[in-house]
Parts: sequence; C-alpha cells; structure tokens
Amino acid sequence: MARLVVAITGGIASGKSEACRCFERLGVTVTDADVVAREVVAPGQPAFAAIVERFGTAALKGDGSLDRAALRALVFADAAARADLEAIVHPRVRESLRAACAAARSPYAIAAIPLLAEGGGRKAYPWISRILVIDVPVETQIRRLLARDGETREQAQRILAAQATREQRLAIADAVIVNDGTPADLERAVHAVHETYLRTAAKQV
Repeated sequence: MARLVVAITGGIASGKSEACRCFERLGVTVTDADVVAREVVAPGQPAFAAIVERFGTAALKGDGSLDRAALRALVFADAAARADLEAIVHPRVRESLRAACAAARSPYAIAAIPLLAEGGGRKAYPWISRILVIDVPVETQIRRLLARDGETREQAQRILAAQATREQRLAIADAVIVNDGTPADLERAVHAVHETYLRTAAKQV
C-alpha cells in the first residue's frame, strides 16, 4: 500500500499527461481521474444505471452505451441536471481513485486529477497527502492549444475561462513544476520531486 498519495493537477495543455508518464517511467503507480470517470459510467456499473434512471434513454446511443455528447448537451443548459450528474459520478470517481492509490505497491502513488481545484480541492479529497501543480503561463497554454488541437484563439480562451484560474490552482499547491521548457526539462523536474516524495514516503513507514 502506498504510504503517500500525490495529486497532480494543472490546466489544459499544461503537460500533466507527460508529467504522469515521467512518474510512471520511474515506477510510480499513476491513476487518472479521467480514465476512472469513463470506467465508472460503463454499462453494468451502478453509475450507469443511475444516469439512465435520471436522464432516460436520451443519454444513450443506439447500442445502449452512454452518449457522452448528448449528456453534455443535457447538463450544459441545466445547472440542476449538471449537479445531479456530478452527484452520481464524482463520489464514485473519488472512491475508485482512493482505492487504486491505496492498493499501489510503489512507495507513493499519483492521482491525476485535472479538475482538482474546480472539484473541491483537499476538502473533496482528504486522503491526498500532497498536491503537485503542473503550471504554465496562460499564453503558453493558448499557443499549445492552437498547435495541438487546432483551436482558434477565441476557442482556446473560452476553454481556459471555463477552468480554474492559474492563481486558484497555485493556491492549493504544495509543489509546482513550471513546464514552459523542453521535455527534458520536465523530466528533470519530475526526477527532483520524485526524490523528495520518496524521502517523505520513507519517513511514513
């Protein structure tokens, strides 16, 4: 069982996924909230049944699987519907993340939670030991979105406006990696915090 759980978070195009891959190459167990969120709403899961009960067949594709695009459209225009969906999905995601991190065999575990600041931070995840923010300047995020996803500047700015601000993420951080350099720079920064987390975990035996 991991003796330390580190949450990784950051805004879109900050490099969270690459940072997680760096940790995985170091032998650290990484559990991704986005992956877990897809798993908990798969057909046959309790959350799937609860979503169908709440939203009906309008939330399903013809093959009986969840129609994510239709569901997003349903909740985007209805705050109460969005709150209902979050009440179904979020607790199950948090519990699955906690269980996966608790079962990790590495000295510490990583929980990748992109929307940690938006989702309640430490209050929503009291089992998290540390929060590592992968940080980049807003202009860098916009530039990466333009290059990576083909977004227009206006679309990129709307995406960023829908997320927590850079300042809000930094306010919950125990450690920060500024990822505005090369992949090699990120790798070195991850190695440095990895050594810190190993020492911290060793003290918690």
